[in-house]
Amino acid sequence: MTPSAPGSPIALPSAQHPVAPMLAKAVATVPGPDTVAGGLSYEPKWDGFRGLVYVDVTADGVEVEIGSRGSKPLTRYFPELVAAFSAQATGSFVLDGEIVVRSGRAGAERLDWEALSQRIHPAASRIATLSTETPAQFVAFDLLAMGDRSLVDEPFDTRRSELETLGATLADPVFVGRRTLDVIVAERWLTDFEGAGLDGVVAKPRDASYAPGKRSMLKIKHHREADVVVLGYRVHKSGSGVGSLLLGLYDDAGDLQNVGGASAFSDVRRLELVDELEPWVERDDDGRVLPAERERTRFSSGRDVSYVPLRPERVVQVRYDQMEGTRFRHTVQVERWRDDRDARSCTYEQLETPAAYDLDDVLGA
Repeated sequence: MTPSAPGSPIALPSAQHPVAPMLAKAVATVPGPDTVAGGLSYEPKWDGFRGLVYVDVTADGVEVEIGSRGSKPLTRYFPELVAAFSAQATGSFVLDGEIVVRSGRAGAERLDWEALSQRIHPAASRIATLSTETPAQFVAFDLLAMGDRSLVDEPFDTRRSELETLGATLADPVFVGRRTLDVIVAERWLTDFEGAGLDGVVAKPRDASYAPGKRSMLKIKHHREADVVVLGYRVHKSGSGVGSLLLGLYDDAGDLQNVGGASAFSDVRRLELVDELEPWVERDDDGRVLPAERERTRFSSGRDVSYVPLRPERVVQVRYDQMEGTRFRHTVQVERWRDDRDARSCTYEQLETPAAYDLDDVLGA
């Protein structure tokens, strides 16, 4: 792409002039279309890696770069997407969207966050293997530039219309995400699409320009509650107070499984928790805290994964959005202690199980 004309208020987005992705702020429910002037457009919220794809077609060939939300280059990790864009592009463009990986049998496929996470690997040989074993797909939901035109200042309705035109020239593994102007349909998506591994719904002002780095969109995610057992805590990185709680649930065999953690405590609350949890700290006969360490993963790197173990007797109610396998997908928020609840009663059975929904039905329409 060639740069925009001198004096242009916004440079043409490109790999040489990358833009920060527009962000979303959380709201409790799907807002009505009249919430903002000009109305709202609704889309599924994909659970993957945010990606900005810069495709530059010149006389010398096609160049493809993929940037992340945090400006980390993702190009080398997804060679199959680079190949697809290179083969399909007939002109230059910049897309905003989500990189996802799917798994499951035909007719019951869903997004697979764990498989997607495995794609970020330092070894080129491993990247090549995973690109065929767990290939990624790209779901586009915004168009920031087309040819030598920047669309950043255009209203979303205009950008979306041009995205759909471009999308008609692209094929698997590149998709254009679904859209509706009907809030009733969006509310149904919030429920139905979770069964395919999606994360919620996003609402976008129809007449708004693209706002890099600004929370101009609205996101609606699932919010649920569960009673879980406190397994222990990690000391805050400052060296003082509780940094995070380790949480567990009993499985069908009666074994207590680690399901994730809760954090985001204030400075005062971190110190209070140390005193509140002291009676449950597991110690040896000499009064020393028993050593404990969480299972190390490739994400642990050199981080300290040790924790202070607690007798599995305290129960806390937490708020969560969704599960990934047997664990909470994200860090959960503490609601309140449940001293009236027996720890052994905290099982997986209390968790809601979304009805299965095939990912093809989300992507194919």
